[in-house]
Amino acid sequence: MSWLFVAGIVLFLIGLMASIALHEVGHLVPAKIFGVRVTQYMVGFGPTMWSRRKGETEYGIKWIPFGGYIRMIGMLPPRPSDDPAKLRNVSTGPWQGMIDTAREVSLEEIRPGDENRVFYRKPWWQKVIIMFSGPAMNFVLAFILFAVVLMGFGVEVTKTVIGEVNQCVVPANAQARECTPADQRTPAAIAGLKAGDRIVAFQNKPVTKWEDAQRAIRAHGAGPAVVRIERDGRQMDVDITLIAQQVRSLDDPNKIETAGFLGLKPEIAVERQGIGAVAVHMWDLTSRTAESIVRLPEKMVGVWEAAFSGEERDRNGPIGILGAGRIGGEIASAPAPVESKLSAFVTLLAGFNLAIGLFNLIPLLPLDGGHIAGGLWEGLKRAYARVLRRPAPGYVDIAKALPLTYAMAFVMIVMAGLLMYADLVNPVRLFG
Repeated sequence: MSWLFVAGIVLFLIGLMASIALHEVGHLVPAKIFGVRVTQYMVGFGPTMWSRRKGETEYGIKWIPFGGYIRMIGMLPPRPSDDPAKLRNVSTGPWQGMIDTAREVSLEEIRPGDENRVFYRKPWWQKVIIMFSGPAMNFVLAFILFAVVLMGFGVEVTKTVIGEVNQCVVPANAQARECTPADQRTPAAIAGLKAGDRIVAFQNKPVTKWEDAQRAIRAHGAGPAVVRIERDGRQMDVDITLIAQQVRSLDDPNKIETAGFLGLKPEIAVERQGIGAVAVHMWDLTSRTAESIVRLPEKMVGVWEAAFSGEERDRNGPIGILGAGRIGGEIASAPAPVESKLSAFVTLLAGFNLAIGLFNLIPLLPLDGGHIAGGLWEGLKRAYARVLRRPAPGYVDIAKALPLTYAMAFVMIVMAGLLMYADLVNPVRLFG
């Protein structure tokens, strides 16, 4: 294990902790603006490494760098039946007792004069803003980081210009090698196509992207065809005879299929993109990440099989912090230019921020989305009451969802443990 590999892991953890810290700042700032008393702002879990009190809030760092939190007073409302002048009923049911205990913990930090500074008494829209601002911070960070990559470093763009003409036919599953006299020549070499030619059309259909040309050639199959190219500023039609060849599928690189074959490689250039391309990239990746989260239970089955059956790990499947840290190490130790490493590293952090933001929006406690759902439900109930001219309903009692919260927390711990184990015994690797 090289020092660069270790440095990449450490650098990723620092970036992750910075992302978590800013996520909690997203909660902290609106909470203070709306007057909620925040007693703690912590990055990490477990024993406290360092802390300092400023005003009414303790700011600190904990030893386990896998999360963070802010502690707001009065997250859970008291029971409607609670009356300080009367003896309280004590429930013996396991769930009700658990809920009552959680209420007591939530209310024990409330001091005289804090009655209007508790979270549960804030208007529903302020609750939504406070809880949504954490994930929103991750989305903003992801957008900024993607902008750094696309607008600063640039991205590889596949042009419709021919970068290389393969001189001989090599099977898809064979390693690259020098051509021999016994090898079959490619249709592109026979037709006299050259590096620098730009493909304009295939079979009289305009081509604007290399992938369009690829798909058209493959779908055509073996047989004669016409490729229109631009060479030295002039367009010309070139007659070619495609052959059938085994190639890797464009939709699934692990699948081999028989399709039309010409024998070309595109020119690839690094180009800086505009802000519009960043927005499109962010939207596309957000859609795919959201789809992956919806399919998370299915994908966790694949993680289980990879961990205990030795099956190949899905590169597009979920990974934990250990797995992402390992990828950071691989990026840092890869034999590539520093600029390429930085671009890949920033992309990794951007993707992780996007995943953190979307995962926290799942409408289940203890995630931010559970509190957001509670606030929206309270706003809907109050709007309904106003329309019907009824008295305003009480606060939404999210404490009633605590049994589901504990079940969700248990599932999350099991998933985190499974990912950690899989990342150790069968990690996702970028190389090899």
